[in-house]
Amino acid sequence: MSGTEHWLTAAWPAPENVHAFTTLRTGGVSDGPFASLNMADHVGDHPNNVRINRERIKTGLQLPGDPFWLQQVHGNQALPAQPADHPLPADAGFTDQPGRVCAVLTADCLPLLACTRDGQQVAAVHGGWRGLLAGVISAALTPFPRHETLVWLGPAIGPSRFEVGAEVYAAFVDKSIEFAVAFNAQENGKYLADIYQLAKIELAHLGVNQIYGGGFCTVTDHRRFFSYRRDQQTGRMASLIWRD
Repeated sequence: MSGTEHWLTAAWPAPENVHAFTTLRTGGVSDGPFASLNMADHVGDHPNNVRINRERIKTGLQLPGDPFWLQQVHGNQALPAQPADHPLPADAGFTDQPGRVCAVLTADCLPLLACTRDGQQVAAVHGGWRGLLAGVISAALTPFPRHETLVWLGPAIGPSRFEVGAEVYAAFVDKSIEFAVAFNAQENGKYLADIYQLAKIELAHLGVNQIYGGGFCTVTDHRRFFSYRRDQQTGRMASLIWRD
């Protein structure tokens, strides 16, 4: 694997010792609905294909070690990135240790990468609507000095494709009326939700205002991104961050 056509580099003013990327769906060995750079081992892909894909990314991005993979459960648990025998149930990982790679897997949910301005702390967050509602961003950024935190929003489902029920709208508005601006009512009684806006509102509540990225749509960009909502059976991209 050569070149940078198989991953996105986070576009944000992070310090030089912080490295942040999201893999694309190209450049791997998986086939069928997982073609081709599927990074997930829980979606039905052949385990050896996933292993090869992960090794390709480890080599291509020059990762300092194996990523701290999570068993993502759409909750608000955040764990320090440290060696484990198997993926632990959580939706965010954080660390202040050099060489430890935080990672989340997505295919429509929002991957959120964060670091401190001094480059001493990093975090990766899996932000589905349930996790955002439950406060996963707050949990992940608990150790961070909020006004010194930078955030990059990676590829997620776009606001014109993320249709949700009225109960989702009600749950967010019950939490804070400020979330109402992230929803657009539809004639069928449902709503189009802007997952990027939901995250930005939560970050503003936390005092984080250095926010970058966003503007992607995993559903409409067939060439670059996996999308569960579009394809149902599909692979996953990985969003990774570490510090030297």
